[in-house]
Amino acid sequence: MALIRTSAPLVPPITLADAKAHLRVDGADEDALITSLIETATAHVERGFGLALITQGVTIIRDAWPDSWLVELPLTPVQAVASVTTFEADGGSIVFDAGHWFADTVSHPPRIVLHGTAPWPKPGRRANGIEIAVTAGFGDAPSDVPEPIRQALLLLVAHW
Repeated sequence: MALIRTSAPLVPPITLADAKAHLRVDGADEDALITSLIETATAHVERGFGLALITQGVTIIRDAWPDSWLVELPLTPVQAVASVTTFEADGGSIVFDAGHWFADTVSHPPRIVLHGTAPWPKPGRRANGIEIAVTAGFGDAPSDVPEPIRQALLLLVAHW
């Protein structure tokens, strides 16, 4: 399984001003370093905990479906599932009709659940035959990220 970011967040989960206030840094001499540390702390927390902090597009790539009527998504929170696509051996793609599944974004982890007795479509490729396009993240602004996570990011920035 792989995760590919298809659209990046428009803002970081903590602002440069917040980080500088936490570090008690005045002036702009260290802005580039602090910005880099914010990016590093964000990547560390997102990868380590399977989170998307600020709204972003992500494609989840799978080889096969589980032997179940649901598939758990390896990223949280998920705001929406845009599409589920399988790929044929010749490279052609088939979008799985959204009438056959629904996105359960309330559960943790989020998941895609089949309606009724609909089967999962079989990919023609043995590897990377399934792509699930999602919008993930707590929201568009740093204030949408839960405060304990924002504080953890500030602590990481200060630690490094």
